[in-house]
Amino acid sequence: MKIILTTLVSALLICSNLSFAAGRSKPVVVDTAEIRQLAPTVLYTGISLSKNDIRIAAEIEGRLTAIVEVGTALKKGQAIATLDDVFLQQQREEQLATVASEQASVALFKKQVRRYQALLKSNSVARDQLDQTQTSLQIAQSDMRAAQARLMQIEERIKRSKIIAPYDGVVTERTVQIGEWLKTGDTVVRFVDLNSNEIQVYIAAQMIGLIQINSQLEVLLNQQSSSAIVHSIVPASINSSRLFEVRLTPEKAIAPGTLVRVRLPFTAARNVVSIHRDALVLRKGSTTVFKVNADNIAEQVVIEIGMGDGDYIEAIGDIAAGDAIVVRGGERLRAGTSVTSTVFKANK
Repeated sequence: MKIILTTLVSALLICSNLSFAAGRSKPVVVDTAEIRQLAPTVLYTGISLSKNDIRIAAEIEGRLTAIVEVGTALKKGQAIATLDDVFLQQQREEQLATVASEQASVALFKKQVRRYQALLKSNSVARDQLDQTQTSLQIAQSDMRAAQARLMQIEERIKRSKIIAPYDGVVTERTVQIGEWLKTGDTVVRFVDLNSNEIQVYIAAQMIGLIQINSQLEVLLNQQSSSAIVHSIVPASINSSRLFEVRLTPEKAIAPGTLVRVRLPFTAARNVVSIHRDALVLRKGSTTVFKVNADNIAEQVVIEIGMGDGDYIEAIGDIAAGDAIVVRGGERLRAGTSVTSTVFKANK
């Protein structure tokens, strides 16, 4: 009986020790310290612009008879405004008659030329008479082409009495009202393409050499981060501010006129040991991280923070590439704590 009791007590003690040991192990999420090329950055204010933002003007004179409202979205080729074309239509009818008359003259002279050519073979008409008729035919043909050209001009003016959208876009401003008389060149509307935009940002001269065409930069809008590609760098300052213009193509459409923040490097990038920002433990003015050794024991390391880029920062201290760094659960740890690790998953 004593042997049985002793065996049961021993088993209970072993189970208790195992449960205690398991209870001391803290679950954490770790990420690997890596060598990354980082550069210190600064945020510059930029503005979203439409690549197609134009003021559309009247191409002929006329009274405005119709115009769309501000905010109207149009497809390429749809009418924005219409001018009265009554006089142009009347001119067209008159010119059609002129063209018909000239065509009749040409037809008549052609018949005369053919008849005189036949009579000339039998010496029934003088050569000079045929030559004169051929000259008259050439003049009539020239007059007909001139009349046809004037007709084409009138028809083109009729066509241009409708002001059409040159691309898909939105009317953002109207400068005239129905009933006004417009002269050639008078602005009618401001027309903006909302689907083709870019970001304009002005940067300091010393930063020009730190970015290149096709460089990818971070853009911040309403606490949301996205990216944009540099597509144009103007290598000359255009005003007294000594700032240089850079234009970027954003990955997401941004409404024209929206202010954004663009993260730009202000010194050259270099290779550093980097860790995820979530690994930082801030206590009483010191910055520390926990790294997990081969025995799954958490070691607390005091570090200094260097340059950063997005979620990753330079760690200056007893941290090497390949170290497992705690990024979740570190606030509950103490040096020497046993941990159970899972791997951190993020877009690096």
